[in-house]
Amino acid sequence: MKSVHIRTTSLIIIVFLTALSRLLPHPFNFTPIAAIALFGAATFPRKWQGLVVPLAAMLVSDLLLGFHGTMAAVYGSFVLTWTLGVLFLKKVTAGRVALVSLASSLLFFLITNYAVWDGSRFYPQTFEGLMSCYTAGLAFYNGQSFFLNGVLGDLTFSTLLFGGYYLLQQRFPGLRAAH
Repeated sequence: MKSVHIRTTSLIIIVFLTALSRLLPHPFNFTPIAAIALFGAATFPRKWQGLVVPLAAMLVSDLLLGFHGTMAAVYGSFVLTWTLGVLFLKKVTAGRVALVSLASSLLFFLITNYAVWDGSRFYPQTFEGLMSCYTAGLAFYNGQSFFLNGVLGDLTFSTLLFGGYYLLQQRFPGLRAAH
């Protein structure tokens, strides 16, 4: 029982520190949000903790960063990404983490840009308007692509979280899940 407590406490600390990294300067859309959702889904001993703890960590960082009109879409994407993690990361491998990270990047892009378009005064509420919104989301701003940055952020933070935790488990066997 003690090792489960140590493992859970370690995971909580890792998730909160990663979420707080959002406060550091970074390229647009290069964030740990999807990686935190996937990591929580794959690592917490109780699945509900893998959703609640990362959501709480994200909420704390958002309290410091501020909220915007599409927060429901961001949090909804987070929950769907967590669901992908629960479904596809029962066995964690580098290939699975990479594929699910890419899928979550696409999911986040589609959902959040749809939220920007829905009811927008900037885009006509037509299929063409929606496609214009998606195109704008792919576009470069000051040399940075919102979509590409999201993909790179998801892959980078997934690598850091899953790879770093794997290395910690090698050094501290008490962090390994009981079988």
